[in-house]
Amino acid sequence: MCEQRTWNHVVPYTDRLNYASPLINNVAFALAAEKLLELQVPDRCQYIRMIMSEISRITDHMTCLGMSATEAGAISVGFYMLEARETLYDLVTAVTGARLTVSYARVGGVTQDFPAGFAEQVHSAFTDIRQILADCDKLLSKNRIFIDRMSGVGVMSKEEAISYGVTGPLLRAAGVAYDVRRAQPYLFYERIDFEVPTGTQGDNYDRFTVRFEEIRQSMRIIEQALAQLPSGSVRVDDPRITLPAKKEVYG
Repeated sequence: MCEQRTWNHVVPYTDRLNYASPLINNVAFALAAEKLLELQVPDRCQYIRMIMSEISRITDHMTCLGMSATEAGAISVGFYMLEARETLYDLVTAVTGARLTVSYARVGGVTQDFPAGFAEQVHSAFTDIRQILADCDKLLSKNRIFIDRMSGVGVMSKEEAISYGVTGPLLRAAGVAYDVRRAQPYLFYERIDFEVPTGTQGDNYDRFTVRFEEIRQSMRIIEQALAQLPSGSVRVDDPRITLPAKKEVYG
């Protein structure tokens, strides 16, 4: 399908690679195409992509954690996580005009800039989310049933994780402090201060806690990026990525 379309026509397909974090997939594809084109995207666009990707990362983690907690019997935590996720979906909708299949990135930029007052909306949402995370932490951190059901289950050693080519939170939960944002910075992650959470046992409990802490780190990244957000354009004007005007056809 991609081979029969223009590069920007591929963007909606990337939404569907992972419905829980479509924005990250949009950005990953755009970055790959821009690398091939040797295309330099405006700084403001890079920051916007970083902010929206981290919001998307949080919604992905909340989906995973909420459903994991529910499967382990902590149904209330599942409801709390989904409540927090909806707060972020409101932000996504305000920026992209869509809730889930956003198709927000373009090769050379993004479809539109942040709406007025977006930073204030983010800070307000994070106040609520931090309270929800604190409530979830109280419900789970000393919950013997939850801990027993997650600890020692699905153990993967550091060596096994590396051998299997495991990435992301699963790799970090196994004790490997590897994060592409830190190891091979893209966008402007080298300008941001954040930690890379890791586990020690490589079990389901570690995978849960790593994702939980990564949510906090993503909010930290977003707040710094908003503070550094420069003015300017959100996309480039380049004939290589501009579709030709349609010709009028008269019968």
